[in-house]
Amino acid sequence: MKNAILLHGTGSTPDSFWLPYIKRFLEKKGYAVWDPILPDAEKYSRSTVLPFVLDGGKFKDDTVMIGHSAGCPLILSVLERIGVKIDKAILVAGFAQPYGPNKTRHPILQPEYDWEKIRAHVKTIIFINSDNDPWGCDDTQGRYMFDNLGGTQIILHGEGHFGSDKFSQPYKEFPLLKNLLE
Repeated sequence: MKNAILLHGTGSTPDSFWLPYIKRFLEKKGYAVWDPILPDAEKYSRSTVLPFVLDGGKFKDDTVMIGHSAGCPLILSVLERIGVKIDKAILVAGFAQPYGPNKTRHPILQPEYDWEKIRAHVKTIIFINSDNDPWGCDDTQGRYMFDNLGGTQIILHGEGHFGSDKFSQPYKEFPLLKNLLE
């Protein structure tokens, strides 16, 4: 059975925003979906969540990984460490360097990434960012990852963070993401 791993962002859960919508879609397509509540989600420290995902996730050649916000650099860290080439990774409102006007360094970020190792462990990688992300996880962050990994970069206009309680973006459905998974 094909499997999918959905990783939520800081301060959210598997029930936040479009994640349940995508989980239901994948399950109807025959995927076994792992969408854990990540430990310490308020702080989202790499030292806590990375071992949790590496130990709990199943990584095979037909695995699909989807992350939102801080779930995206977590996916990069996972891809750098696994010993298999997964099918697809989709990073939504992702980032891989300090972001925002104050260049905030999120605790999930690695000091640097081994882009070659990451690229070697995923067949298809897609970055989806908006040009007006209020957190700073915008199209320039997507471009930074795209420039280092290749793949596909999708920039949407006016879509914010694709889900945020603080900025009142419920984003309960995500048809584009569903289409990318067809």
